[in-house]
Amino acid sequence: MVSISPSLRLRDPSPRQVLDFGFLQRTFLVIGLMLVMVAPFSLDPLPLAVGAFVPWVLLRIVGTPTMPVGVVYFFIWQWAQTFARVLLSTIDGETLAGGEYGPGVLNAYWYMLASIVVMALAFRLVLDGLPGPTLEDSNAHLSWRPQDLFLLYCGTLVLMVVCGYKWAYAPGLAQQIDALSRLKIVAEFLLFATVLGTGRGGKLMVAAVAIEIVIGFTGLLSDFRSVFIYLAMAAIAARIAVGPTAIIGGVVWFSILLALGLFWTAVKTEYRDYLLGGEETQYSTVSFSDRLSYLGTLSMSPGDIDWKAAAYKMLNRFAYVDIFGTVIDVQEASREPTAVRQWQEAIDHVFKPRIFFPDKAALSDTETYARLAGIEERLVLRASTSISVGYITENYVDFGFPGMLASMFGLGLLIAGVIRYFMQSRLPWMVRQGLVLAFIYNIAGIGVEASLPKLFGSIVMFFLVYALVVKFVLPTSLRWLNVRASTEPAQPS
Repeated sequence: MVSISPSLRLRDPSPRQVLDFGFLQRTFLVIGLMLVMVAPFSLDPLPLAVGAFVPWVLLRIVGTPTMPVGVVYFFIWQWAQTFARVLLSTIDGETLAGGEYGPGVLNAYWYMLASIVVMALAFRLVLDGLPGPTLEDSNAHLSWRPQDLFLLYCGTLVLMVVCGYKWAYAPGLAQQIDALSRLKIVAEFLLFATVLGTGRGGKLMVAAVAIEIVIGFTGLLSDFRSVFIYLAMAAIAARIAVGPTAIIGGVVWFSILLALGLFWTAVKTEYRDYLLGGEETQYSTVSFSDRLSYLGTLSMSPGDIDWKAAAYKMLNRFAYVDIFGTVIDVQEASREPTAVRQWQEAIDHVFKPRIFFPDKAALSDTETYARLAGIEERLVLRASTSISVGYITENYVDFGFPGMLASMFGLGLLIAGVIRYFMQSRLPWMVRQGLVLAFIYNIAGIGVEASLPKLFGSIVMFFLVYALVVKFVLPTSLRWLNVRASTEPAQPS
């Protein structure tokens, strides 16, 4: 079959604006220009002006016709976690180098921006020239019934719950089980992309979003934001028309996400105390119905919430530069005695799987944070969650600057290589896109917070698990979707 470039295949005879890489580039260019105009009036004009243009630079680098949309999330999310520190400094009325976390914060900001751009260059090197889909592959999802995709989503939802229980009873297989549970992301993405591409099944899409929000909110870490990310990536993949409806939908999407984020930030400490009863663990015996009831009670008193304080706390939590800055100051005073210890532990973490090495010492993100930041571990406030310095910081500890850019480039090559493998599989185009999104979210769903051992381990384990899934599981599911689509006419839902 002849390969057809998406930019040629999907072009509408009448000119229209669609949500794609080009639109995102123009949008971030406008935002960058606007921020540059206000930069001279800020306390950090150069960091603000340069940081504002980085997303445009990133999208210019990776914005090829066949680049999977999951790459947008990978880079824009990590840039946002870095750039948010400039906004926080503006609110605090202090410079990046003049805050309580020390002068290293300014260097950390530049190092993180440079690292993200270097990784984008690695992605471009590996994924440039990726073959486009055939017309049949690119349109396969448009023939599938939203009802069937919703059933598929429900099946993967059950799989996720089962994986959660198996994880507790088989900790040695935690990474493999966690990777398998990400099939739900593929199913969600396909449902959203099909609904947005065909206009059918809107109620089913809303139902899936509602289910994900409820499930996400009742968990300890509250991963309610993930469904909003999948929905946004599906909208880009479907290349929806940018008109009044899409703009209103985008405003509603962002408003709901922001409101939920603020609410969770305001109540999460109280809610976690309720779930765990003061115990230092990540497992709770509180029933699902009791969790919903407790959250419902909290949501019925919005007037009791200090929304301004919640907004500041959320921005402060999202900006992930301060820890890096602290580590820089400590490392400049006294370098880590063991050479490339972070990479050694990361490789050891992967090639000594716990199922074969049950006595292998567990790696603690909090212990690593305390060691690299020069803090006694017992003084670190964990609140039942771990604290990670992040994989960019760990690369700095091992190689310094600019040496860390070489290791960051190598990581980019590794991640992009796995993406290329799945994008060249013999699957419909949207399925490949869904696989890449699941891969990206599995390895870096939390962005720059991911520790190097967990990032490296997730890359390897996801590749091994999904190489089997692509060969033995997905073909059966796709045959079922195709049979259902050919034997029963699709009905509006």
